[in-house]
Amino acid sequence: SPSSPSSSSSSSSSSPSSSSSSSSSSSSSSSSSSSARSAVVVVIVGMAGSGKTTFVAGLQRHLREVCGKRVYTVNLDPAVVSLGYEPNIDIRDTVDYKKVMQHYRLGPNGAILTSLNLFATKFGDVLQLLEQRRATHDVILVDTPGQIEVFTWSASGTIILESLSASLPTCVCYVLDTPRCSRPVTLMSNMLYACSVLYKAKLPFLGCFNKVDVANHRLCQEWMVNYDAFQVRRPATHRSPILTHSLQHISDTDT
Repeated sequence: SPSSPSSSSSSSSSSPSSSSSSSSSSSSSSSSSSSARSAVVVVIVGMAGSGKTTFVAGLQRHLREVCGKRVYTVNLDPAVVSLGYEPNIDIRDTVDYKKVMQHYRLGPNGAILTSLNLFATKFGDVLQLLEQRRATHDVILVDTPGQIEVFTWSASGTIILESLSASLPTCVCYVLDTPRCSRPVTLMSNMLYACSVLYKAKLPFLGCFNKVDVANHRLCQEWMVNYDAFQVRRPATHRSPILTHSLQHISDTDT
């Protein structure tokens, strides 16, 4: 089950002889801690089809109903048809994905990247809205499109992540499709993308195995930390395992 950001609170005890001074000190400490509290931004990224939008809907519901958190959601996928949650900010209200395709004569992927680039030029307005919610909400969830290149080499991804992290505590959650990652080559491909986003964003990073009700994620976790276990399962009848072997060794060394 997804974990929720924890908020710490400090309490101080004082002797009865200094009740008045301790009371004022406690109230000032409480007001300063409440003013210093800020919503945490969680940017959900991952490959197309990994289940990011469903993950965001489930995480939002879990944080609200189980953890009692105040959640604010942002959708940055201009091509999504339906969402399992009600976004507070939706890129589709600003950028018309189909019109971008027609106007710039682009294909689906190119139109999504261009839509993000256009939206990034006005991201300052979005940031102002988020800063106004920093004291009234606990978590800000940002749903993103499956075009992972937005956050590996596109300028829009850099603008969005740098703007968020400069104003609010921000982390990146990389969603992995567990059934697909049961193949060693697919897992290493995901790890390569994850490392690319990690080193480019330079933000706290969390990997999350999704769809664990369909396939168990324990084996994938073992492959990530156990070099020998990965070597046993990787196929040896194709050239690609040679590259996979090198990538897994590098990933294991960095870890």
